[in-house]
Amino acid sequence: MKKIAVILVSLGAALVWLHSIYVAPIAMYHAVDVVTVKGYESVTVRPDKFKQQMEFLKRHKYNIVTLGELTDLINSKERIPWKTICITFDDGYVNNYIYAYPVLKKLDIPATMFVASGFIGKPGYLSVEQVREMSDNGIDIGSHTKMHFWLGKKNKDQHKREKEEIVESKAVLEEITAKEVKFFSYPGGGFRSATRQMVIDAGYKGAVATNTGKRYPKDDVYALKRLRISKTSDDLRVFWFETLGYYTWIKEHRDDD
Repeated sequence: MKKIAVILVSLGAALVWLHSIYVAPIAMYHAVDVVTVKGYESVTVRPDKFKQQMEFLKRHKYNIVTLGELTDLINSKERIPWKTICITFDDGYVNNYIYAYPVLKKLDIPATMFVASGFIGKPGYLSVEQVREMSDNGIDIGSHTKMHFWLGKKNKDQHKREKEEIVESKAVLEEITAKEVKFFSYPGGGFRSATRQMVIDAGYKGAVATNTGKRYPKDDVYALKRLRISKTSDDLRVFWFETLGYYTWIKEHRDDD
């Protein structure tokens, strides 16, 4: 009986530890296209592979939630269920509308597309009509600044520009969608405490970064850690491992900050 008790206690301790390092994955996609997007060679996902990944999540009954639902869970301090995941896209490529959006719609998968408002209507990027259509059909539209402006540089001269990029992009997207734009994505994952505060002051409910490092808390809803989906995720075994919820911890303790 003592051995059983020891085993049970050990199992309980292991579960507590596993939950303490669990980070609900926020999948970060960029281009989903049949051709490689210049500058994004490693993170251009082929449409057939994207479809397989989404079907994998549905088939294995992942808890696919919106960013709003995830931030509500984090803010409430509730235990986030295992296999919880969010789907996000950065930049606002037109290929997201052509190849990703039909899959998301067919499989009834919520997602957030972070759009650089100044790129709307330019070659290779979403049009006003496409942004509006997706917003009307289950896709949340978030801000990615106006011109994909890097916010990680500490420079007093760019303070005004940063504020414009954060505030004005929100206003443009809200005018297009006729909805509140609640979430923000830092271009390249770059941000400082000052820019984070600008995002809060602008009225966003949360923001996503990339991997902010093991010294940064996992429950800051204004700098949520994300999982970059790359060509290595074409292998569904890799995709499964990355979406377990422990890959962020493993990567942070494997790599240097």
